Parts: sequence; C-alpha cells; structure tokens
Amino acid sequence: MNALPLPSDLGIEHVADLQAALRPHLEDAEPLSLTGDAVERVHTAGLQMLHAFVRERAALGLATVVTGASPVLADAARQLALAKSLGVDAPTA
Repeated sequence: MNALPLPSDLGIEHVADLQAALRPHLEDAEPLSLTGDAVERVHTAGLQMLHAFVRERAALGLATVVTGASPVLADAARQLALAKSLGVDAPTA
C-alpha cells in the first residue's frame, strides 16, 4: 500500500494545492493510504476534495483509506457525515 501524507492545513485556500497533490495518484493501481495524523485545520471544501478523490478512485475499482486521522480531521469528517466514506472511523471489534 502506498502512503501519501495529507498536509496540516485542509482549509479552503489550500484546496487547489490538495487537488494538485492528489491528482497524480488518481489512477495508481496500488491501494492508497492518505495519512491524516498531521491535519490541524479543516474546512468543508478540503473534506469535499478528499471525498471526491476517494469516490473517484472507488469508481475505478481502486482502494483508498484515510489512516491515522487526527482528532481535528476525524471530528470534521463525522460532522459532515463523511467519516464512513473516508474510512476515518475504524470498525470496533
């Protein structure tokens, strides 16, 4: 599995940078882990970009997960009902 660290700031003013960082990995055949432990700031637009990326990869039959989500990232994903689709909330055993 390939890993791609997410930037610390997923604010609206950084969405174009996030898109540019994600775009080269859209069609990577290997499963992709988006490492979210460094995320300190999130706006809805940043989460929407992540969701669209994960959804587009899934449509291509490619696996993508967000791992190690920071509390800020996990809380924002839950508030926007994107935690499940991004894989932020791991199933409990």
